[in-house]
Amino acid sequence: MSYRTLDDLSDGQTVLARVDLNSPVSVGVIEDNRRFSRHTNTVRELLDRDHAVALLAHQGRPGRDTFLPLNQHAEIIAEHLDHHVEHVPGTYDRTALDAIQDLEGGEVILLENVRMTDDELPERPPEDHADSGFVQTLASRFDAYVGDAYSTAHRKHASIVGFPLEMDAYAGRVMQTEFEANSAIATREFDGEVTMVAGGTKATDVIEVMTALKDRVDNFLLGGVVGELFLRAVGYDVGRDIDEDDLYESQWRANRDRINSLIESHPSDLVFPTDLAYADGTDERAEVTVADVKNKDHDYLDIGTDTAEQFADIAANSEAVFVKGALGLFEDERFSLGTVRVLDALARSDCFSVVGGGDTSRAIEMYGMDEADFSHVSIAGGAYINALTGTSLPGVDILRQSVELRA
Repeated sequence: MSYRTLDDLSDGQTVLARVDLNSPVSVGVIEDNRRFSRHTNTVRELLDRDHAVALLAHQGRPGRDTFLPLNQHAEIIAEHLDHHVEHVPGTYDRTALDAIQDLEGGEVILLENVRMTDDELPERPPEDHADSGFVQTLASRFDAYVGDAYSTAHRKHASIVGFPLEMDAYAGRVMQTEFEANSAIATREFDGEVTMVAGGTKATDVIEVMTALKDRVDNFLLGGVVGELFLRAVGYDVGRDIDEDDLYESQWRANRDRINSLIESHPSDLVFPTDLAYADGTDERAEVTVADVKNKDHDYLDIGTDTAEQFADIAANSEAVFVKGALGLFEDERFSLGTVRVLDALARSDCFSVVGGGDTSRAIEMYGMDEADFSHVSIAGGAYINALTGTSLPGVDILRQSVELRA
């Protein structure tokens, strides 16, 4: 059974909506990002349909510099909405309950950082969360729950999995569009070739995805740390640390067996870099053919030009392309060529394209590309990995279970 969406929600109700506004912080200042604009679409739709809306969200984790109240978030989302958003300095205390009681249709409030409640963070079964004071207190004040925090749908936190057992529950537009696009590689059939761009620095995550999808993907375009580790496995003198960061060696030890298994079982699916880029003695971009590397004495920060052209051609001629990780240090314009060249090829093609992860998707905005030229640009990290691999997402499963409970 599927979950219900906003299309199934009757107008004019009092709604508790869980969104994900967790954002980078610079010297105590919250940075605006696409999470605000995406969730604004859900909130605007609710307000336009005369719902009274209370938002739940989190920022950081206890003990970290990013663990902050949500007053700045209220100001940012208000700017996106062009509508007043009151920040309430409480989650389910008397201050919060009074603010909820005063809510009228077309109004929206943002409750305090949900991770400031003791009940939120422990990973517990949904039934345990549903019995918590946090969920029981708030659930009785609302007609419906809207789960829109797809980026945290892989977590069994109270605000994600507790409320749907106590209330009518619906998927918001972010939850709906993210899940449908990101799970397409595991659920949809494509007539042409399916390609995955496999890069970034978190090799373990990417190799986990590759292992799960090895029979559904025709081409893995290998770059970043992942590319070097695969090159190391076939005998090239790369994929090693030249400083004390331990970026490569620890991930090599953790993934060597899976890398070798993929090479042995799917050699024709793996597209290796043939050249790599680095900063030369004058800090300019320089390139070297992989075969010419005898002793790694540079940090390789991008795929080379020949590799970028080859990858772009494969991507543009595929029917579906899923991007998991950047191909280089694109934040530095000198080493953006690989990532930008492939993304530009996708933007110009008519293939089904999904760009995942906050870091990689930032390249689209940084280099003047238009999100509308891609089928979907994800704002999720861990949940994106779960969807790609077909792994259960508690935040989605609980919305389905809510339907069954009220069938």
